[in-house]
Amino acid sequence: MKDAWIPYALQPVPRYTSYPTAADFSPVVGVGEAADWLRGVPPDEAISAYVHIPFCEKLCWYCGCATSVPNGYARVADYVELLIGEIRLKARATGNHGGIGHLHFGGGTPNSLIAEDLQRVIAALREAFGIRPGAEIAIELDPRTMQDGQVAAMAAAGVTRASLGVQTLAPKVQAAVNRIQPPEMIEALVRDLRGAGISALNMDLMYGLPYQTTEDAADAARFAASMGAARVSLFGYAHVPWFAKHQRAIDEAALPGLEARFAQAEAASAALLAAGYRPIGLDHFAREDDPLARAAAEGRLRRNFQGYTDDPHETLIAFGATAISQFREGYVQNLKDRKAWGEAVKAGRLPAERGISLMADDRLRARAIERLMCEMSVDVRAVCAEMGAAPEALDGALDAAAPLARDGLCAVSPGCITVPEEARLFLRTVARCFDARQPASLEGRHAKAV
Repeated sequence: MKDAWIPYALQPVPRYTSYPTAADFSPVVGVGEAADWLRGVPPDEAISAYVHIPFCEKLCWYCGCATSVPNGYARVADYVELLIGEIRLKARATGNHGGIGHLHFGGGTPNSLIAEDLQRVIAALREAFGIRPGAEIAIELDPRTMQDGQVAAMAAAGVTRASLGVQTLAPKVQAAVNRIQPPEMIEALVRDLRGAGISALNMDLMYGLPYQTTEDAADAARFAASMGAARVSLFGYAHVPWFAKHQRAIDEAALPGLEARFAQAEAASAALLAAGYRPIGLDHFAREDDPLARAAAEGRLRRNFQGYTDDPHETLIAFGATAISQFREGYVQNLKDRKAWGEAVKAGRLPAERGISLMADDRLRARAIERLMCEMSVDVRAVCAEMGAAPEALDGALDAAAPLARDGLCAVSPGCITVPEEARLFLRTVARCFDARQPASLEGRHAKAV
């Protein structure tokens, strides 16, 4: 890492899976807007759906997700009933549409659901909203907690893609983050999934974990490649113990320093590139024949709360506590407190807690940020023309990028900002130039850039 980049690497920066970010949501937007926006989904337009499962049988200490350990299945079973209730409630509130074209189960750990309940949730979505032929149905899995019959149930329910949490294979690192899973466990799950016809497999990896070395990160990348993963995500561990309380179990003294983190990310990336993967945006990699790689090559890559995607739909309806829905008009987040979320569903109320309405300037900046995050380059004048804005509407972003350009994080030419390959990890830093809503300080709100 260049010396001039170190101050930028230490700055907190949003992930920009949306703009405005969730930090800008407020109770000003809630149930009323959710109802209006659901009712206003354009007729016959296909939609996306996201289902949040906020449970894990075992808690990984690095995790920053909204999840908890249920200590038995009763809480999960109750949640499933409420989830089905929310699906039916939102289906009644939604205008005519073309059915679900993309469905994603995230968490937490979606395989916290027993086989029968996973099938029931998918069946409820199919009955209430309709699932289009050829739709992608994706699910995140924890290889440690797979149960008998789950793979067969996923295949029977139409699951087409599974994302496996691998993170690291180094035993010392696994012990330090409370996630013990030998490679044989992952290999067995891969065989079972492919044997059931679920052949599109993703793997999630991490760098910057306690006791992790550069070779550990590269080994995990080579393992993912050897397993034939179609997509690989390479995330940096974000140490935010003030937000994720269980991260306090991690020994801060064992965390790699900034230079080591950067070296780990570079080593894992190099291993994936050597194995034939295409880099996708900030932290994804895909084989050339995967739809995500094709979308990137054709300029169709998108970015949403699930990360990089080839999902083209403009409306995403989310289900479950804390889940965020996306509409043309804005974003709406469900109640975070599971009890309050459940009570709203039982009362027949949309369980909305907060959100934000999009202004024309928000849409303009969101488009510029997405293009930069997806393509590592953005033609500012072209984005202004596309969004019907004045040609100079984003000149402030070009000015803000000038100091970064002097330090080599980007290049600024007339009306265009480009991030070089060696500065890929600083995409968010450059994207921040377009952020007109950022507070004076981002400390305590977001993870550091690298």
